[in-house]
Amino acid sequence: MLQKTSSPSVAWQQSGVLLVALGAALWGMDSLLRVPLMGAFTSTEIVLVEHLLLLLFAVPAVWIGRRQFQGLSLRHFGAILFISWGGSGLATVLFTMGFEYGHPSVVLLLQKLQPLCVLLTARWILQEHLPKGFAFHLMIALFGTYLLTFGFQAPFVGVSGGQLTSSLLSIGAALLWGGSTVMGRYLLTRANMSFETLTGARFLFAVPFLFGMVAWSSTGFSTMWSNTLHPQYLSTLALLALLPGLFSLLLYYRGLSTTKASYATLAELAFPATGVLLNWFFLKEGVTIPQVIGFALIWWVVFRISTSRAGER
Repeated sequence: MLQKTSSPSVAWQQSGVLLVALGAALWGMDSLLRVPLMGAFTSTEIVLVEHLLLLLFAVPAVWIGRRQFQGLSLRHFGAILFISWGGSGLATVLFTMGFEYGHPSVVLLLQKLQPLCVLLTARWILQEHLPKGFAFHLMIALFGTYLLTFGFQAPFVGVSGGQLTSSLLSIGAALLWGGSTVMGRYLLTRANMSFETLTGARFLFAVPFLFGMVAWSSTGFSTMWSNTLHPQYLSTLALLALLPGLFSLLLYYRGLSTTKASYATLAELAFPATGVLLNWFFLKEGVTIPQVIGFALIWWVVFRISTSRAGER
């Protein structure tokens, strides 16, 4: 008989990492589904409609798990709001806006910064120790990020305002998603929330925030509603909500419930890797040599940090 312990077995932990990787790989479909919607919706409208469709799962999930919210502290509710408003709401909007201004593959490649944010936040929130030589690896990763953004040129020389804006938006999304990984792990382990309830809460509590964003940035909702009901757009929005939205996060949070944040963030590298591959195959979006070098440098840093972390107790 299997017993639940605070330290999962190696085999169970590895299955959790695999689930996190599978969920993250589905996120790589984002650009294929979001880019075709750009002409009909704003970034905030895409994310809002996506979350409205996800209410079909979120409302029943939160209702079934409503007792899990009893006794939660203000810190727990703060973590839920960070995940829903920051991770599911604002980060997704920033990520979607990144496609409007720049190269889709650069937007995805810059998500490689997310593991560094996770390791820093996990040290603060979850008391996970930082790996040795972290400062050195951080400098290498920042250099890799520089190559992704500016290439071999001096800062801002030959880089369009759109490309720079796209990079900054993508970095902002990576930081928010990195923090959400740690907050998700915190709620799954410290608040004992189920992965289904956490997934539902992430979607449900983001809706009022997104409504406010659309109301503030849009001229009205009428065009959004009419475009949403168009069969072509509705089918794409449904796929966006189902695959890189609901299904991916159910896999992700199920895996995260038995996986340390520092290990989960390595598995999340399946996201940009899969996304760039799909962009190259379907959208015919290539990458430059400096971007490949920057991508490789950040990958190397994360690999080094994760292997040194795996060697610690």
